[in-house]
Amino acid sequence: MNLGSNKATVASAQVQPAAPANPSAAAANAAAASFAALMEKLDYLDSAGIEQVRQAYRYADAAHLGQLRNSGEPYITHPIAVAALCASWKLDVQALMAALLHDAMEDCGITKADLIDRFGPQVADLVDGLTKLDKLQFNTREENQAESFRKMLLAMARDVRVILIKLADRTHNMRTLSDMPRSKWGRISSETLEIYAPIAHRLGLNQTYRELQDLAFRHLHPWRYATLSKAVTKSRNRRRDIVQKVQTDVDAAFSRLGMAVRLAGREKTLFAIYQKMNLKHLSFAQVTDLYGFRVIVHSVTDCYTALGVLHQMYKPVPGKFKDHIAIAKLNGYQSLHTTLVGPAGLNIEFQIRTEEMHIVAEAGVAAHWLYKAQNAEGAAAERLGTKWLQSLLDIQNETRDAAEFWDHVKVDLFPDAVYVFTPRSQILALPRGATAVDFAYAIHSDVGDRTTAVRINDEQVPLRTELKNGDVVEVITTAGAHPNPAWLAFVRTGRARSKIRHYLKTLAQNESAGLGEKLLTQALRAEGMEQLPDAQAHAAIWEKLLRFTGNRTRVELMTDVGLGKRIASIVAKRLVLLLSEGGQRPDALLLTRERYSAHEKVSQGSITLDGSENASVQYASCCRPVPGDAIVGYLGRGEGLVVHHAQCGVAKKLQHKDGERFIAVDWAEEPTRTFETGITVTVTNGKGVLARVASELADCEADIVRVDMDDAMGTTDLRFVVAVRDLAHVEAVLRNLRRTHSVLRAFRVLPQPL
Repeated sequence: MNLGSNKATVASAQVQPAAPANPSAAAANAAAASFAALMEKLDYLDSAGIEQVRQAYRYADAAHLGQLRNSGEPYITHPIAVAALCASWKLDVQALMAALLHDAMEDCGITKADLIDRFGPQVADLVDGLTKLDKLQFNTREENQAESFRKMLLAMARDVRVILIKLADRTHNMRTLSDMPRSKWGRISSETLEIYAPIAHRLGLNQTYRELQDLAFRHLHPWRYATLSKAVTKSRNRRRDIVQKVQTDVDAAFSRLGMAVRLAGREKTLFAIYQKMNLKHLSFAQVTDLYGFRVIVHSVTDCYTALGVLHQMYKPVPGKFKDHIAIAKLNGYQSLHTTLVGPAGLNIEFQIRTEEMHIVAEAGVAAHWLYKAQNAEGAAAERLGTKWLQSLLDIQNETRDAAEFWDHVKVDLFPDAVYVFTPRSQILALPRGATAVDFAYAIHSDVGDRTTAVRINDEQVPLRTELKNGDVVEVITTAGAHPNPAWLAFVRTGRARSKIRHYLKTLAQNESAGLGEKLLTQALRAEGMEQLPDAQAHAAIWEKLLRFTGNRTRVELMTDVGLGKRIASIVAKRLVLLLSEGGQRPDALLLTRERYSAHEKVSQGSITLDGSENASVQYASCCRPVPGDAIVGYLGRGEGLVVHHAQCGVAKKLQHKDGERFIAVDWAEEPTRTFETGITVTVTNGKGVLARVASELADCEADIVRVDMDDAMGTTDLRFVVAVRDLAHVEAVLRNLRRTHSVLRAFRVLPQPL
């Protein structure tokens, strides 16, 4: 499903083939009446703004002339309805014009340049953000969904009006979904529930969120919707007197106090009831919180006063009080929530808020236009929404793969938040399950990258510790620290995951490019050339070589050679040919020396390894070579250089099948780190034997990476993976183990032939 190109799936599906040039008088009257209804909602605009909207309407009307929707109405009624929804949010003139023109580019052949000339670049950019940019085909539904979702979110992050218009568009399409073929109901309704409704909720558009859920539910499960609707109607009739009594009593209580409040009843949506029944395996009769009231008051102080009044009238249900005023939700929502036991044991939820909070609760980010009073509450709510939108751009900057972007963002789209504090008492909201590393990246990417330790509530804890509500988190950083690949196993937020992956990808690319340059230089020496030609002085030769290999840049070519995607010897031979055409000849002496001194079974020169290569070189886990072992290097396709023990059966098999990919490798005189190897220790069963063996390994400075055990009759095989410096260190460890009490034998696990 291509969500970023919604017209392909919904709106265009409602466009009929061109009608006769003269539409019926009834259809024309329907369009005029719709526009008249829109004009009535534009009283918040000045006369110049209204005239701009009228011009956009005339342009869109002419562009869509002859197009009908499935209902038989002129197609222009759809853009008008979308603009009317946007007007109810009090969006500005440019947004209303874009709403009227949102299908013009896709369905009517109008270009962005046309819109810029007629309405200016701002309107054209909004329409362009709402228009399908391409018709790429993807292999799987997940990829398609991810790519489309990404386009939509990026448009939203650039200008939130794009997503508001998109949501208005989807809402009207859902309202008229019954006019479409029934075969399309399921796909469009599922898409609405999975993508559009959560976005509306994430942006705080409560009314739109509730309506989209119920419309999708009605078309996805018509029978269940009808059954629940009848049950709710019966329940409403049965309990009408109780609800009216509660309303009368609450009104009277506030009147006696002399406190002005606005009381509004609310009922749980059918989809919310269905979801609760489904998730908690309840019958309809067991869902007790169908009804609720909103209490709208003048000030924040009045919210807490009203809470006290209500708690004196009815008993609160334990554990059902939430203070979203002191700590707002991620989308800026603020209210006090409490559930009370009313007459006849009926549970009734009350939401207490100010008028400004109510506007934010119902309209979310649209409240920026609806309520423009410059107060602290409004500014805080706007900051919360803007912060999340901006984080999408941060993720996009490091993530080019659509499916990976979807993986990052869907975590943040459906948050079950925990609220934690910085040492300076600033509140941060994170998804439930977020760890200390997520917290560090939420503060700043530089803080996350340099994190080395964390203190929670003045106690040092592991970085993978999950955060709980109310935790005070202090991050300890070190200037030279870098992200650890192991963090990817436990971070929860898309921001942290994308930052870590971006660092690792950049590191791997840089190291692979360095390895590739070293390999190509050595392969070129084997062909009689001392060094690589200068990039600037021989630009034409490099350009010809890149055309031959299919790479865009010199760095990309070196990276491919380092990753094994290109064989250095083949690239070197081509480079020598190009240099020869330019008059540069191989050095005969160098050619002779290199060929006679090179390893006879490999096609390229030797690489020296000291353990500092990180991502560009891997040490095979099948044989675990250490300095001092005879080794060979295999340049795997896309894996970089993989180092095997010379006697490894896997390496021998690869050498037989793919010999041209092997290169000679040697150990440096002084490796910079330890290397893993396998050791098996057979011991007699007894108390404390494992502890003695572990202690001996520690005394020998061999760190235990992993241990497994196999029990036999009276003995146990302890299989260790230990980190050692070199082959001499391994032999010293084994000698000491053999002298340890209860150890029957100790030996290194060497590669076995296949």
